Amino acid sequence: MEPKKNPKSDLNRKSMIFFQLGMILMLFITWRAIENKTYEKAEINQDMLNLGDDLDEDIPITDMNIPPPPPPPPPPAPEVIEVIEDEADIEETIIESAEVNQEEEIMEIDEIEEAEEEIADVPFAVIENVPVYPGCEKKRSNAEKKKCMSEKVQKFVQKKFNTELAGDLGLEGRQRIAVQFKIDKNGDVVNVRARAPHPKLEQEAVKVVKALPKMVPGRQRGTAVGVLYSLPILFQVEN
Repeated sequence: MEPKKNPKSDLNRKSMIFFQLGMILMLFITWRAIENKTYEKAEINQDMLNLGDDLDEDIPITDMNIPPPPPPPPPPAPEVIEVIEDEADIEETIIESAEVNQEEEIMEIDEIEEAEEEIADVPFAVIENVPVYPGCEKKRSNAEKKKCMSEKVQKFVQKKFNTELAGDLGLEGRQRIAVQFKIDKNGDVVNVRARAPHPKLEQEAVKVVKALPKMVPGRQRGTAVGVLYSLPILFQVEN
């Protein structure tokens, strides 16, 4: 038996597809209806902010109590002008001429003596021209004169110093005496000072050094100056 309808025109075959599409459409409409929100007019007007009344409020003006400015200073008093009558005698200043009259005698000025520069005392080790001890005149160089003077002074002290004085004072062993003196501008020995273990030894050293002979004074830059000299005296006291 042949079918009466064309199988392609049968709508029952697509009923399931149409049913699914209808379900999807209904679900979409239902979701949109649930998500859609509505608000009442009373609720909207209740939360509105009213600014009109605040803007019209008058702000009071605060009194600053500003003090008034100080009054201006009084005008200065007019200066008093002293009027001098023409009859008053006024002394006039006479300006004399500074020109020299050729007929006047010109006074001669004496020669001005230049003050000599005073040089301080110079140590024996750095003096330009050392003092010359008697017997050292034939030495030519400054170094030879220094050596000659040192030897002469040591021999003089060794000869004149009383070494037995230390034993009489009860001193033992090696004794050291430091002596300082100056040979002044005239070549004399002055300002003798001594330091020793006993005052008696100091007195003996001063007495011996003061007995040194007169010398030719030392010179610095061609001028006689004082020369400072240091002399150590060493001797051994034997029991």
